[in-house]
Amino acid sequence: MSENIQPSSEDNQIVEDLANEESSEKLLEFKNEELITNLEQNRFECRNCGYIYDPIEGNKKLNIPKNTSFLAIDGNTFACPVCRAGKNLYKDIGPREKPSGFEENLTYGFGFNSLPPGQKNILIFGGLAFAAACFLSLYSLH
Repeated sequence: MSENIQPSSEDNQIVEDLANEESSEKLLEFKNEELITNLEQNRFECRNCGYIYDPIEGNKKLNIPKNTSFLAIDGNTFACPVCRAGKNLYKDIGPREKPSGFEENLTYGFGFNSLPPGQKNILIFGGLAFAAACFLSLYSLH
């Protein structure tokens, strides 16, 4: 005699809850690991003078090798190479290729909002230099 034994809905709910807890724990571990690796790649900017420490470049003046995270630098001995400010006056500005601005504004415009700040500067000042060159070329029309 074979009986068709079905688990109760309460048992199903317990199994689903356990599966959700395990997946959420794995997701939290993954996010923590991702956050740690992201912090190691982030650039930090001095709030006094605007100097940006990039871990990819390091700093030759302070004998900091390339690929050294800002978090791994000793706060007691580190000072800004420009204004000599301490490590506590630096703020995290994110990774190098992160677009500047608010996330909701990145989709507007002609696609320029998704550029990183360095590329925006090249575009703006390059356009100004081109306009000045065109204006100065008008003097050659005598």
